[in-house]
Formats: sequence, structure tokens, C-alpha cells
Amino acid sequence: MQFGLACIAVASALLGAAPAVPGLQAEPAPPSLVPRELFFGNPERANPQLSPDGTLLSWLQPDERGALQILVRPLATPQAAPRQVTSEKGRGIGRYQWAYNGDLLFLQDVDGDEQYRLFAVRLSDGRVMRLTALAGNRACDLQLSPDNPGKALVTRPQRRVTKGLFAPPSKALFEPWLVDLRTGDLRPQDSNPGDATSWLADAQLAVRARVRTREDGGARLEVRGASGAGEEWRTLLSWSVQETVEPLGISADGKDLFVLGNLGRDTVVLDQIDLATGKARRLAADAAADVFGVDLHPVSRRVRAVAFNRARMRWQALEPDLAKDLAALSKIDGGDLQLLGGDQADKTWVVLFDRDTSSGRFYLWDRAAQRATLLFSTRPELDKVELSPMKPVEIAARDGLSLPSYLTLPARLPPKSLPMVLLVHGGPWTRDLWGYDGLVQFLASRGWAVLQVNFRGSVGFGKKFKNAAVKQFARRMHDDLIDGVRWAVRQGYADPKRVAIMGDSYGGYATLVGLTFTPETFACGVDLFGPSNLVTLLENPPDYWKPFLSSTWYPFAGDPRDPKARADLESRSPIFKADAIRAPLLIGQGANDPRVPPEESEQMVAAIRKKGGKVEFVAYADEGHGFTKPANRMDFYSRAERFLEECLGKPPPDPLQRSWRGSSR
Repeated sequence: MQFGLACIAVASALLGAAPAVPGLQAEPAPPSLVPRELFFGNPERANPQLSPDGTLLSWLQPDERGALQILVRPLATPQAAPRQVTSEKGRGIGRYQWAYNGDLLFLQDVDGDEQYRLFAVRLSDGRVMRLTALAGNRACDLQLSPDNPGKALVTRPQRRVTKGLFAPPSKALFEPWLVDLRTGDLRPQDSNPGDATSWLADAQLAVRARVRTREDGGARLEVRGASGAGEEWRTLLSWSVQETVEPLGISADGKDLFVLGNLGRDTVVLDQIDLATGKARRLAADAAADVFGVDLHPVSRRVRAVAFNRARMRWQALEPDLAKDLAALSKIDGGDLQLLGGDQADKTWVVLFDRDTSSGRFYLWDRAAQRATLLFSTRPELDKVELSPMKPVEIAARDGLSLPSYLTLPARLPPKSLPMVLLVHGGPWTRDLWGYDGLVQFLASRGWAVLQVNFRGSVGFGKKFKNAAVKQFARRMHDDLIDGVRWAVRQGYADPKRVAIMGDSYGGYATLVGLTFTPETFACGVDLFGPSNLVTLLENPPDYWKPFLSSTWYPFAGDPRDPKARADLESRSPIFKADAIRAPLLIGQGANDPRVPPEESEQMVAAIRKKGGKVEFVAYADEGHGFTKPANRMDFYSRAERFLEECLGKPPPDPLQRSWRGSSR
């Protein structure tokens, strides 16, 4: 259960020349197939949340233009007509949250530029107020507390003063500001010493902890007393670039700090640290997986349960009353449970069950009655379809490292010699997960097997697994992907002559690497906004990446400022091997992408065409790092489907290919 909204991950996640065509309509899918719209269109409803007092239920729902808006209705009267309280144009709303004063808060950027502004919706009069409105003043990392309901802590660019005059704010460093949710008044709470990358407040929204980075990629956690501003900072923990520490929250009495970390061990554990003595008490640990989720209640500020996830989600209760709830919830649905929040009295929760063969199902959980009430499925039309199970598998890499992976075989097709898509996740410091994945199910519905490999460097499996990726871009990280393909071929699942590689961000880079470094392995590739040149990528990062480069990109990939490292980066950049591409390639790009700029795709397209290679390129003028608008998603995946059919073959005819029996196309 969460404290507040956060911006998209910056350093932990990475991450054509044709212009977007206004009004472009994707071709309809053949009538025997599940329509693409069910996978890539907007959900019917999503992200339900309870108001703090438990009287109102909110959710996201597309308006008549297809933009997601916030709707609200009384919880006690499900039959009541919902009230739409936002009218955002363009991209609609992706993330929102209730404030403890009864307002609704959401973050919004412009066409994917990631310059987020904070907005508040007053339900009393319907007014939508911009709380951080200045261009270039990117707001994120929102923290809320019921003890200070009319305020929020938000990070904004660092203030700078030159010769007594205020200069334009820094775009790389951020500082904590206290926002009055009704007046919009902004007050700075601390100054950034020049290397602070995150801030944490207590129940009174006093800033009590911060993380500061070092030139060598390591960092330290500093804390201070309950008075907050004005008290002296002192170092509580220090760690190297090979280690991880993340402060989560401060106890209600302000005496203890909850911290995730892997100091002195392999996997990330949860500790409770006494701020006065520095003594730590271990709350939860697992030898095979990092802590994946924490239920830190925003009112009591107690950690009540912890989740681990190697192949699938597993919850561990830390308090007896939570053990009762988790045991009862495990009998409701066969999916993986997510605890999403609840009312301030802790009587009613909103929970999600994520399943591989259906879209997510949201429930209200009555703790006293131990009863679940279904709210809705995000894509109910998919409940009419036989989707394909996702199977967790462990694949041995050539050096013996075990790679947690997922194999999805098309339902009702013989699992032999299938065309296969190797789908590579982004990041690279993220991971693949078990559960519903629209792209995976779309590919499987077309008769293609899907393999997802958590290659070395993926997070969640311990620091040895992550650090095995140091300087291994296009080397052992790519070997892991090739080893996954070879495994699928040996098992008889995949036809070695009909394997495609596909991915976004780092997965797009992996696609380009696959077609240039191992061209004999893949019949074709689909690259979504993947970098083609590691040097130009790291020489032109978004400003807010810069404080993290020494702890992520430089140690893992290389520092282009060093001549030897620069040459090594170039040796692992697909742009310099464009002449090796033998297979067709499709590239998609957002024109406003701040992480992987359009030039990364454009230069690759130019190099391929110069060598006489075959590449299709489409760019979207109103997208950033990811395709958010349904029309753009539909257009791109229409192209991808046609492209993959030419490469892998069309879906088999009935009776093996199930027919669509839905109510609409």
C-alpha cells in the first residue's frame, strides 16, 4: 500500500523517419482472430481506489475521445451513475491518487516529454488546479501523510543562485518542496548539496532521510532528527556500486527507518533500523529472491506483509491479522495477489489478482466479514477468449547461471516446432513477470510461441545475478538470450528457422544486437525505441539521469569520457555493424522520447539503408518513451502483425486457431 505517486523510474529503466500520419487507421484483424483492440486499446476500466474516508470509489475509464479520465461514485451505491471529474485531453491520465484532504491528485506531462506537473481535483466544486505549473519544473516523488492531510511533499528542480540572483533551476538535481493542496503555495524544505538523489519524509512530512551518491557509484544514506529542517545530517549507511539500499519509510513515532538492502548478503532483505543507535532488526528475507513488495500502511506506518517473486508472487505476513487476510484472499482467485490500498480506517481494501490467462480482476476486500466483492475486470471481453498459459521455466546459461524465464505456447496448438518470438524486456534493470501481458497474449493468439528470458542484469534475483551483467552489454547478456532460444529449440518448442526477436528500450537494443551480432539466429526483428549507439546514448542522457550515471550506466556499460571505455562501447553498438543485418527489421520511435532520442533510431535506419538492408521505420509525433495513445499502439502493432506474418507465417486455420466470438470488433 503506497504513500504517494512517483515519477517513472529514471536511472533504473532505459529506457520511424516517416512522420506520424494524422487520422491513420489500423487495418482490422481477420474475423477469425481476437481483435487487436482488445489487447492494445484502452482498458474498459482500471486502477480503482478508495477515498481515505471509505465513502467514494474512483477509477480510470476512457471518455468518448478515448482518453482515460477519473470517475467517482459513492461506494455504498454501486448503481449510482459515476461522475467524471477530469477532462484531460490528448494522453489522458495514467497515474492518480487520493490525497488525505479528499482531493484527487495526478501527474501529467505533454506528449511523453516526462516534464511532469502536479494537478489537484477538488471534488467539492469540480475545480482542477495546477500545483506545479512552470515549464521545465518537473515534479515527481510525491509523498503524502494523513497526519498532514492538506499538504504534500514533492521534489522539484534544484534552486540556483548566481551572484545573488536566481538562475534557471537545475534540470538534473531535485529538492523537496511542501505543497499546500488548496492554495498551491510551494515552500522549499531543504537544499540539494549537489549529489542527493532521493528524499524521505516522516508522518509530519518533515524531511528526515536522503540518499547521496559518490563519484565511484556508491552512495550513503543520511538521516536527521525529528525537527527536520535545520538539524544536522549524519550518515547511517554507506554502500558500494555493487550493492543496493533503498529507504522505504519512517515509523509513526519517528524512531525507526524501514530499509531494503543487500549489504553483506546476496538478496535484498527488509530491515528495521533504530535511528538513534543504528541497530537493525531483520523483518523479512529469502535466499532465492529479493523483496519484491512491501505493505507499509500509511496510517499506522507499520510493515505488515512482504512479497517475494522469483517465478511467481509469494506473500509473507509479518502480523497475525494480516496472515488471516492473506490466507482468506488466497482462496478467492488463482492469480497473483497485489495489495493496492484501502480506506484510512483499514476496514476495506482494494486488491488485484493478476492472472496469465485473463486481464486483471479488482476486488473490494471487507476485512471484518472476510468477504471479497468483484469490482471489475480491466478487459472483460477477453474473459470470452481462451488465452494462453504462461509457464515459468529455469534455463541454464552456458556458464551455468540459472535464468528465470517464462514460456507462453499458443493455446490449442501442438507445442512442436512453432514459430517463436523472443520478447526482451527493457531496463535493463527491470524484469519479466508472470501474469497478464497484452503483447504476449496478442502474439500467442496469432499462433506464435513467446519466450521471455530474465537475462543477467535483471533485478529481483540477487546482486550476484545483477552484477554478472557488468560490461556485458552485447556479450553475456546477449548470450543468455541466445541460450534461451537454443533451449526452446532443444525442447522442440521452437522452429530454429522461424525465430524473431522483439523488445522495447533495452529490449530494442537487444533486438538490434541480435540482428547484427548473431544474424544467423533470427529471421527478423522488431525494435521499439532501442538505442543503436551506446556512446551517443550516454553522451546525451536526459538531465535527470545524470546523477545516476555513476551508479548504473558507467559501471555496467562504460563511461564514454574514457577513451578505452569509449572504444569498448562502440564495439558493442549495433550502429557499427549495420552491414551484418540480413533479416528484415521494423523500428518504432516516439518523437519526444527523452531517454532514447529519435536520433538513435534515425541513425540506425540510415546506416541500414546505406548498406542496402531492409528496414521499416515509423515515428509518432505525440509519443515519448512508450506508446501511450491507443491509436498509436493500434497502428504500430498492426504494422508489427503484418511484419511478423511475413517473417514467421500467418496463424494456422481453424480448427486449431480458435475463432473470435466476442460481441464487437
